[in-house]
Parts: sequence; structure tokens; C-alpha cells
Amino acid sequence: MDIPRQHTIREANHRILDPFTDEKLATLGRALRLTPGTSVLDLACGTGEMLSTWARAHGTVGTGVDRSSVFIARARERATSLGVQVTFVNGDASGYVAERPVDVAACLGASWIGDGVVGTLDLLEKSLRPGGLALLGEPFWREDPPDEATVQGSGAPSRDRFRSLPALVESFGEAGWDLVEMVLADEDSWDRYVAAQWLTTRRWLDENPSDELWTEMRAELDTAPLAYVTYQRRYLGWGVFALMRR
Repeated sequence: MDIPRQHTIREANHRILDPFTDEKLATLGRALRLTPGTSVLDLACGTGEMLSTWARAHGTVGTGVDRSSVFIARARERATSLGVQVTFVNGDASGYVAERPVDVAACLGASWIGDGVVGTLDLLEKSLRPGGLALLGEPFWREDPPDEATVQGSGAPSRDRFRSLPALVESFGEAGWDLVEMVLADEDSWDRYVAAQWLTTRRWLDENPSDELWTEMRAELDTAPLAYVTYQRRYLGWGVFALMRR
């Protein structure tokens, strides 16, 4: 059980695997008014930066689940380096339910684990105590893409896969959730996520000329920067939305 190597190559030097900076992740923790002992479950947690930094800053406790053995190993190293007690599980987040109800259940940037927004919120709710917070990190269209080239250039799987921000917020209410907080990515935080991948990829190419993925990663670096500045940076937004069941 793991994820494609291309993903771990691009993000080998990332601590946050979404278009959030350290500052935005910290802002989110403060906005949620976390207190010592708050329990957090993070599904598809990646390198576990949210869990580890919140444990250090707020005294939270928690568990992260991710199918990438590479990212889980890095998450455990990060928790150790920060001196926090956080549990990380290498497994399938799409079927994971906490043994005991938690205060905060999160899935940031991986709503595919529940086949979309509503299904992912349903999954998170299975682990939440009554009155708990669900955190969903989700892309949205900042502008309506004018053509299929824009959709493909943005990296979206299809035009219909994402909604506009108003439509996304409306969908939360239709599913029976109150939106109670949000922190959105901006162009700078998108740059720090996406542009940082290019230097990592270039150095990997220089160091691994015989790797079976070299040709594919070289082709990606040839096209990714222009596609990003032309399409993704302008058209695709991303944010974390805090929700409570009505």
C-alpha cells in the first residue's frame, strides 16, 4: 500500500503537502481555538505537519493515517524532532474510523477518500464526537474556466470535479453542516507549494539520470511551470473549511 513515486519525488522537501504556508497552518490552529488535550484525527495526513505543529503549539493529541510509507516515515521523524507524542498509521484512510470519538476530524486535500465532499464529510463524522469539528481541505474554482485547455492546465481532473467557492459553501449547508471557520490559500502560498516542487524535481533529475522515471519527470518539468502560471495560479483556489453538523 503506497502512492506513486512521482508524488514523493516532487514533494521530497515539503513539510506541508497542500498550498498552505507554515503561517496559514498556524492561523488555522488559532482560529479553531484549540486547547490542550483536544483530540485530532487527520485522514490522508501526508507528512503529518498539522498534527505535529499543533501538538507543539496547542498541546493537542492525535492520530494521522496515510497510505504512503514514505510520508508516514517522515511524519514520525518530524514528531520526534519536535518532541511531541502523535500516532501515525500507514494504512488506507478511506475506511478509517477512530476507536474513540475525537474533537476534530480532518481531511485536507484528499476528498477522494470519500468519493467527494459529501462522502468525505460522512466519513469524518463517523469519528467525531457530538459537537465536534470536521475540517475539509478542498480546491475550488476562483474563476470559471473558459475552456477545456484551462481545466487540464489547472491540474483539475475535470471541470465538474470542483465547484466555485459560493457553490462549495452552499453544498455544505445542503449536506447539513454549518460552516464556522475557514482559511484560504492565496497566490503566495500556492507558489510555495507548487513552485518549490520544480527545484526539488530538477535536483532529483540531476542526481538520478538512470532512474526509470527520469524521462517522465523531465517532461513534467518542461511543462509544469508554464501551465501553473497560465492556468492553475489564476483559476484554482484551495482552502480549509471548519464545519459542524447542524
